Formats: sequence, structure tokens, C-alpha cells
Amino acid sequence: MTSIPTRFDGDLFAAAKSSGEVSSRSAAQQLAHWARIGREFESDPSVNLRDVEAVLAGGGSYDVLREREQAIVRAEWDERLKTSLATANLENRFRAAGQPYAEADAEGNVVMHEPTRR
Repeated sequence: MTSIPTRFDGDLFAAAKSSGEVSSRSAAQQLAHWARIGREFESDPSVNLRDVEAVLAGGGSYDVLREREQAIVRAEWDERLKTSLATANLENRFRAAGQPYAEADAEGNVVMHEPTRR
């Protein structure tokens, strides 16, 4: 992926920064994300933005979307999952909660971790 310096209006950049923080994206990543979604919408004028946004906000039904709209929703879900997994530290969460957890070692063997007793 090649980056090319681009200038944006200050208000748009501020909005991207604010919106990106919710999804753990930088302002530049949020602008790129918006650009990709915009490209998808423009490539098919029959896509209903409100229906897609409703599903992404948790207030709409994925099953009623048309195929192209579902593809856009899946792409956004994939992006959100990647971001979430990249920033998640489940080991610390389980340890803090005193919960056991399992993981695979380098050879694929299951390794159980019991909570630390204090």
C-alpha cells in the first residue's frame, strides 16, 4: 500500500480524529476508511446508506440488506474485528478477573493457565 500526502479541510480532519478514536483508528486511517466506504457506495447507487448505517449501529437487520449492502457491512465488521484484535490484551483481562484461560503454544498444543491466587 502506497501513501500519498494529501491535504484535508481542518473540520474534516477533526471529525476523522474524533470518529477514529471510537474505532482505535488514527485520523489518517479513519479518512482512508471513509474513502473506501464512499467508493463502495458510489460504485452502486442503489445501496441504501441509512440501512447500512443502521445495521452497523446495531439497530437494523443484516438479513434485509441486499447483497452489495451486506458486503459493505461485512467489510466494516472485518475492519472493526481487526482493530479490536490488534488492541486486545485478553491475558491481562483474564488475570485481572481471576479467570482461567487457555491458549495454543507454538506447536499448537493447548496450554491451560489457572488464575493467580493472592
